[in-house]
Amino acid sequence: MGKVTTATLKAKKEKGEKITMLTSYDYATAAMVDEAGIDMILVGDSLGMVVLGYENTLSVTMEDMLHHTRAVSRAVKNVMVVGDMPFLSYHISREEAVRNAGRFIQEAGAHAVKLEGGKERVGTIKAILDAQIPVMGHIGLTPQSVNQLGGFKVQGKDLETARMLIEDAKALEKAGVFSIVLECVPTPLAKKITEEVSVPTIGIGAGPYCDGQVLVINDMLGMFKGHIPKFVKKYANLEPVIREALLNYKAEVEAGVFPGKEHSFNMSDDVLEKLY
Repeated sequence: MGKVTTATLKAKKEKGEKITMLTSYDYATAAMVDEAGIDMILVGDSLGMVVLGYENTLSVTMEDMLHHTRAVSRAVKNVMVVGDMPFLSYHISREEAVRNAGRFIQEAGAHAVKLEGGKERVGTIKAILDAQIPVMGHIGLTPQSVNQLGGFKVQGKDLETARMLIEDAKALEKAGVFSIVLECVPTPLAKKITEEVSVPTIGIGAGPYCDGQVLVINDMLGMFKGHIPKFVKKYANLEPVIREALLNYKAEVEAGVFPGKEHSFNMSDDVLEKLY
């Protein structure tokens, strides 16, 4: 497997091959994701909840995102790294949006950026694309709009909002995004959108007919004790394994069992005698 690019992803859609994407926020995890042959890493603003302990993504800053994107970028050889533009980093002006998108590429080593929103973001997306920075779109449940949406709910269940999501997807495609995340969208609607746009769709809670899938790595590895959405499949349950290891460590240190001889270093008796 060579380096994954926007062209790789487009070719996968055309051939009907599924695209894989996971979040990562640190060097060690990103290296494992890269070695596993996953196509894309999203350095997601989900960082706010699963790494930084915030209630939602709205508190995440550009500095937070750049810090973690740098760590991920140092680890990867083939995977495509997408930096998630945080709340208010692309809302104030197009000039500021381009500058912030550029920082992900120039300072943090990302290959592309992702931002939320449909038709209302087209001008901003075009401005970022004019700076030669690939953009991934994101429609449906857009967590940065959680207050406006009235909570974390499935989007596009009625005729009006379903039509709006189709229009949004087509507007993003026309603007030039290289792919679109569909989050918490009913399966039949995600299928229709996937069929009607030429760019790959990446689903999260959007059913099996999207061109690819993305999950938050802490959720799918069972390392996060917060709310786990319905769309998450736990491929491992590491939290109890880690907890048991921590308890065993505590018990062995307190009992004087660890460290043993095999974990310790010796020195010659001659040197030791001269010290006393």
